[in-house]
Amino acid sequence: MFQKFGITNSILKTVAVTLLVGVGYEANSKEGMWLPPTLKKKEADMKAMGLEIPIEKIYNADGTGLNNAVVLFGKGCTGEIISGNGLLLTNHHCGYGTVQGISSREKDYFANGFWAMNTQEELPCPGLTVTFIRKMENVTDLILPGIADTLPDDQRNKLIEGKIKALEKGYRYTTKLDATIKPYFNNNQYWVIISETFKDIRLVGFPPNGIGQFGGDTDNWMFPRHTGDFSMFRIYAGADNKPADYAAANKPYQTKDFFTINIGGYKENDFTMVYGFPGTTKQYISSYQLKQIDQIIDPISVSLRTIKLESWTKDMTASRDVFLKYTSKRAGVANAWKKWQGEMRGLKINKVFDKKTNYENGYQQWAISDQTYAFDDNVLSNILANTTKANAALKAETYINEAVMGIELIAQASVLDKMVKILESSLPDHQKLDSVKKFSAAIQAFYKNYDANTDKNLFAVLMPAYMKAMGGATPDYYKKELAAYGQDYTTWAQDIYAHSLVADKSKMTALLNNLSIADAATLQMDPAWKLYNAIIDYRAKKVLPILASFNKNMNYYNRLYMKSQMTAHNNDIYPDANLTLRVAYGNVKGIDPDGPATYAFQTNLDEAIAKDNPMVDEFKVPQKLKDLHLAKDYGRWAIKDSVYGATVPLAFIADNHTTGGNSGSPVLNKKGQLIGTNFDRIWEGTMSDLYFDPNLCRNISLDIRYTLFIVEKFGGAGWLLKEMNLATQ
Repeated sequence: MFQKFGITNSILKTVAVTLLVGVGYEANSKEGMWLPPTLKKKEADMKAMGLEIPIEKIYNADGTGLNNAVVLFGKGCTGEIISGNGLLLTNHHCGYGTVQGISSREKDYFANGFWAMNTQEELPCPGLTVTFIRKMENVTDLILPGIADTLPDDQRNKLIEGKIKALEKGYRYTTKLDATIKPYFNNNQYWVIISETFKDIRLVGFPPNGIGQFGGDTDNWMFPRHTGDFSMFRIYAGADNKPADYAAANKPYQTKDFFTINIGGYKENDFTMVYGFPGTTKQYISSYQLKQIDQIIDPISVSLRTIKLESWTKDMTASRDVFLKYTSKRAGVANAWKKWQGEMRGLKINKVFDKKTNYENGYQQWAISDQTYAFDDNVLSNILANTTKANAALKAETYINEAVMGIELIAQASVLDKMVKILESSLPDHQKLDSVKKFSAAIQAFYKNYDANTDKNLFAVLMPAYMKAMGGATPDYYKKELAAYGQDYTTWAQDIYAHSLVADKSKMTALLNNLSIADAATLQMDPAWKLYNAIIDYRAKKVLPILASFNKNMNYYNRLYMKSQMTAHNNDIYPDANLTLRVAYGNVKGIDPDGPATYAFQTNLDEAIAKDNPMVDEFKVPQKLKDLHLAKDYGRWAIKDSVYGATVPLAFIADNHTTGGNSGSPVLNKKGQLIGTNFDRIWEGTMSDLYFDPNLCRNISLDIRYTLFIVEKFGGAGWLLKEMNLATQ
């Protein structure tokens, strides 16, 4: 079509690629979550920015790379090994759920902290795991040859799954380790990950909330920041130094691969690396999908979580028992709630939609001129049509997940539903009863952190938010029940919680202890089951079919879109995060997103003390820390500050590309030495999950010197420092 204007395909393609790179995913030296085995192609850039160690030291498959000192902590955080005896450092908020499981009113580690004074005092953490990545290998050429790009996903996936299963089995046999093959670039590339998981993990050090959660929701996603967000654990192994289930006789894991800790500090513009397990990003989605996030998912989720947090906070403030039950859950809800607000703000002030649109215009010109693929001309128009059809269903799904299923009584009724299905199944009666009784442990665990009155109060405010927003697009059962209670949500809630088994631990326990086949009818009469069944039925008929079609089509179109983008950028782009090992690099860098001035890139203890407010839990500094500050008892961790004189460095920011999952990641200097622990991003930069701008995006890290100051001077656990390798240069 362009030939009639005298423009050849080759000229058009050159112009299009220039436009594409100029407004889209340019090779910005500070952007990217790079797979460690691919870092060789970034070596020149990293060296130019200050890196002094060989790339092979960062990662290698010979067992001598820094990758052997980075771990996946639990199911969604990062940790780092800081001694040859398996001592592990991560974030306070990463250890929060585990510590809640071993804390109690009598042993309130959130209020008082915990510090082991020797290995015998370290506390077992049931269920916690730590995973090392021993090797990563690109196996795309063993999986995709012979499989057409345009093959429908159901057929394509079946072929790929067979190959993956066989390859994983082979790698497990040859390596004697775990082997998992994961997709990258929207299923256009595959890597095998060889790993080793340890299951005996013990708590070593945990500062109280007055340090580890200082600033709470108010300061979350903000800078300047003064949160001592760290905790310490230790990995234990069997007699052969290999993974083993918990046993008192297990010994601390012995390793030669651990980080040297640099206590000499850093300055602005110094080179930094973040090594960890970023969770999820969507850097390459279209502007149409981005609008779904910005205009549907994020605002609805924020509004409903605002209601939930206000309701929970009121009850947590009134009762310490409720606080202990809900503090970890509340932290999880609040974390995403505030992040999404920053994400929307960052997209707006950075004009990301304009940039996306410009990029897509360039892509479309490139696609028309490109002769490699027949599908890329229409892929964006197909994405637009598909997203438009799904917007109403996406709204409904977001309200159901955040409002209806955000009420614990309704969400927990899913267990009742499973019990009903088993009791009404064709299994022999004794098998039915045995199967249902297996739910007992999970049900009892639920009640450990559940308060029926708190949940009832939440029902009375979340349910009206759902019903009023969705209007007639709600289950008929809900409409009838609300009408029966005179449109009074409080009365409706009181009746439900007075009669539901889910709201009463003793009733539920009694039912399980005296279970019979006839109890299937009892469970189906329960108000919680009725609410759950009604919403699940409505969702299955009215919402999920639309979303299933949407997701199926989007998986297909996004895969093709990603395939052509990889070609357009000569494969010099990084894959979206998927909770696998990555390296990001940049510089220590201050910022002020709202004006010409810059934030100081570093905060200190004096600033934290200045925020102390004994009347507000979020800003209540522990008395011992105030005493240390008053006496200027900082030991070797003191630095000179032009304003405060002697103080202790606390947190700093850099322009590394991070996301959720990078919590707890080691922050390294040019020598690969540990200078801090990543724990957050600034509010305006949370859009980096969707679009990274080095001028606006900053990661926040805890200075390792503050960590060691708290361990030694506040916690009195200086014995731990003796097993670390400390360096000043």
